[in-house]
Amino acid sequence: MLRHLIPRPDAVRAAALAADLDAADLRSDPLRAAWGAEADDALARGMRSPLLAALGERDDPLAVLGRFFVLGMPQPADAVAAALPRTGIDGLEALGLAYRDGAQVVPAALVRPQSFVDVDGVGEWWIASDLDETALGTALPADHVLGVGGATRTLAGLVMPAAVDRALDLGTGCGIQALLVARHAGRVVATDISARALAYAELNAELAGVHNIDFRQGSMFEPVAGESFDLIVSNPPFVITPRVEEVTAYEYRDGGLIGDALVEEFVRRAPAHLNPGGAAQLLGNWETRDGVPGRDRLESWIAPELDAWVVERETLSPLRYAELWIRDGGTTPREETFEPLLDAWCDDFAARGVTEIGFGYVLLRRPPAPESGGASERTPAPLRRLEHVEQPVSSAGRAFATGLRAHDLLAGGMPERLVVASDVTEARHHMPGQDAPSVIELHQGGGFGRTVAVDPALAGFVGACDGELTVAQIVAALADLFEVPLADLWAELEPRIRALMIDGFLLPAS
Repeated sequence: MLRHLIPRPDAVRAAALAADLDAADLRSDPLRAAWGAEADDALARGMRSPLLAALGERDDPLAVLGRFFVLGMPQPADAVAAALPRTGIDGLEALGLAYRDGAQVVPAALVRPQSFVDVDGVGEWWIASDLDETALGTALPADHVLGVGGATRTLAGLVMPAAVDRALDLGTGCGIQALLVARHAGRVVATDISARALAYAELNAELAGVHNIDFRQGSMFEPVAGESFDLIVSNPPFVITPRVEEVTAYEYRDGGLIGDALVEEFVRRAPAHLNPGGAAQLLGNWETRDGVPGRDRLESWIAPELDAWVVERETLSPLRYAELWIRDGGTTPREETFEPLLDAWCDDFAARGVTEIGFGYVLLRRPPAPESGGASERTPAPLRRLEHVEQPVSSAGRAFATGLRAHDLLAGGMPERLVVASDVTEARHHMPGQDAPSVIELHQGGGFGRTVAVDPALAGFVGACDGELTVAQIVAALADLFEVPLADLWAELEPRIRALMIDGFLLPAS
């Protein structure tokens, strides 16, 4: 019977463990080289036999720790002691990461290398978390602390790259988001309702040698009452779960509220904790109920004075949503408990009149305080965008930041000169035998990967934006070329130029 231990963070022992892991070269690339790319990819799908076959009888530190910490498998005590000379087995037990069982040492947690990329470059940390379903051989316990998953990586790509004084990671889990934010924040407060999660988060900060994070236990914004921040990030436990006894309430994904009430509470309460110019970014679900679209319900929770940008990435039917999260808990359709769980989920949605569940990103910003004097003192109307985006997204955090900067800049009027973003290309489609294109499109290579149809006048404007000619000069030349009144052309182009700036196709010339 595996023991369900809780980590006990200790700075000295964590430093010793980090030194041992470094000496063993327990990193992503060496591991991938040791068991091969295909086997490495199989691990993400819950299969470890290909990795074990590749390691064979190897007993070097990388192989021993790969089996022990990455796959979560017991290893001979003498092999573990040799692989971790500074930490020792006593040190592992003191940290709550393993325990002795006769001649073997049994891992109580996974410790996996996790790469990251941000504006400062590429790095890697070791991230400790609870044993997964593959290592446990059973469904996850309710207080399971998840490692770095897809949602975590998604949120990391959404956070706008900017240095801030104070940041909050609400619902920190294993702490990876707090670690990422700490690279560009003077101080980070990381909160979670789970003492177990906070223990992992603190241990991971010690393994990474990061010391500007404060860890606090509590629900939602209770641990930071009366405090404000320049950035709030959250991958909260937003999964919609039936409130019935037979459905396990996993702490890492279930906030204990009915329906999408947790996301509503965050959206309503977060602005009170934002400094002027501060932003809150989170992942969430929202329900379409009784014919009211989920995005419309979400918009009704947002205070009118805030900038808000909501990107819905997908929608699922109640049946598909239930199946997704039942499987996430480790229960498959082959098990007799699967269909009762499915019924409980679908009954819960039906009771509220839910016909669809949306998933996506929410960005809220308290507008910056206007600078005294000049055009910048004008307060722009709040940015309000709620959209459905299905195409692949990359560097969304930069796209959000670019859009907000453009929104602020346009409050003082159109910039004098513009340039085309480096990732923008143009495509022209011709009917056979015709010289003039029937369709002209601008394509965005990064950000939200948008495609925008433009007419010849707007295409001509964008094509001339090289920073040399002013906006006024380009529009005047186009008015002459197309033989239309300048005022009429500007009235048509100006709102579309603004939209291209918000979307990152056009940038102010530096």
